[in-house]
Amino acid sequence: MRIAIDAMGGDYAPLETVMGAVLAAREYDNDTQLILIGDKNAVNGVLSEVSSPYPKFEIIDAPDIIEMSDSPTKVLRTKPNSAVAIGTKMQKAGELDAFVSAGNTGVFYASTLMSLGRIKGVRRPTIGTYLPSENHGTTIFDVGANPNCRPIHLLQFAIMGSIYVEYIHGWKNPSVGLLSIGHESSKGNDLTIETHSVFKENLPNFYGNVEGKDILMGKVDVVICDGFVGNIILKFAESFIEILKTKSEFYLKHKPFAKLGALMMMPAFKELKEDLDYQSYGGVPLLGANGISIIGHGHSSRVAIKSAIRVARKMVKEKINEHIAVKIHELNVESTKETRENV
Repeated sequence: MRIAIDAMGGDYAPLETVMGAVLAAREYDNDTQLILIGDKNAVNGVLSEVSSPYPKFEIIDAPDIIEMSDSPTKVLRTKPNSAVAIGTKMQKAGELDAFVSAGNTGVFYASTLMSLGRIKGVRRPTIGTYLPSENHGTTIFDVGANPNCRPIHLLQFAIMGSIYVEYIHGWKNPSVGLLSIGHESSKGNDLTIETHSVFKENLPNFYGNVEGKDILMGKVDVVICDGFVGNIILKFAESFIEILKTKSEFYLKHKPFAKLGALMMMPAFKELKEDLDYQSYGGVPLLGANGISIIGHGHSSRVAIKSAIRVARKMVKEKINEHIAVKIHELNVESTKETRENV
């Protein structure tokens, strides 16, 4: 198995991206070849400080650096020797099984679709994210790739998201909820009302509508919404988790009795911190693209990069894209009356 990492992608690249690859290589050395794509001098500079055991990497020079502020059109036109451009071309040529990047999401998304295209039958690829909840967690699709959607798009997100959580997280027969402003099928905007009937007709695992409060309560395994709403939820959740950590640290530091109690609760605090830490969950997949592409958080540390590589590796092993192609074909999504009316 060959997995490439965009060594220059992310706020802490190349140090954290390369070191994340080192951690992954030490764990998966037997069956996975990792390729580092980036500025060769910068990559070798980081590797020169690595202590033994020293993993063997294939390094591909990519002198064009993508900034987080770069637009996809600008990069695709003026930076052909960037890590993303080279990596997606290698995927198209069949030289890679998966590609991981924590860099500019818009550029990675556009380059992936231009080079690889979509799985047959998929209208739009989707990006999801994991959020902790009362049970084992909840995964939301879409969180920004598709701000404007139709029922057929949300239906396909639900199909792809269900397959992903079943094979990657091990959640058998995952339940799917449609995010709306009420549990009743008649509540919501035109999109959610129309989509509810489409889901009911086509998804055996459809739970029904869920509200915002249900996400962290773990009412369902997969929450479906358009990318506009999903991105707002994602950013709010990230800020909420950060303020929770900050406030907890403040009170523990400045309240004497809180310090005493904290010593007794330290194991619980440690578990809570791990549960809320996105780094342990790695990157999120671009589901529906005709290749395995993992998008890492811009703030990814070496632990997060290692986790993203783990997700990529598991997606390849579980043949996620093959399952998606089969399921969409089996359900004959595009032939239903409801979806034809809303395309």
